Amino acid sequence: MTTGCKFCQIIEGDLAAHFVLDDDDVVAFLDHRPLFSGHTLVLPRDHIETLADLPADRVGPFFRQVQRVDGAVRAATEAPGSFVAENNVVSQSVPHLHVHVVPRRPKDGLRGFFWPRTRYASDAQAAGVAAGIRARLV
Repeated sequence: MTTGCKFCQIIEGDLAAHFVLDDDDVVAFLDHRPLFSGHTLVLPRDHIETLADLPADRVGPFFRQVQRVDGAVRAATEAPGSFVAENNVVSQSVPHLHVHVVPRRPKDGLRGFFWPRTRYASDAQAAGVAAGIRARLV
């Protein structure tokens, strides 16, 4: 864990988040400012800053978890598609490797990369969304 890293603080339990996956190597939790309900971040438990820093033997297992979360997000939100993305350094809001899994629908309003962020109406709503995704992890 790295001091000052918000994601490390979440993993350690020092900051609150709605987890959908929590295993020995990978965690996933709802983005606190989602593009759409169900927008989830998937990241390695260890503090790894960029994809290039992720050891080669961990790439496959990490992206298997991204794949699982993608399926669960789409099922829980009843979305026909998704957007899966990862930024390295530029536009990387927290310097801890993380992959965005965003449920998508036709004509959902997203165009390019200038997307307005929203907030969950309540902590209870976010907890319900997280529970729905957790229940659908395959």
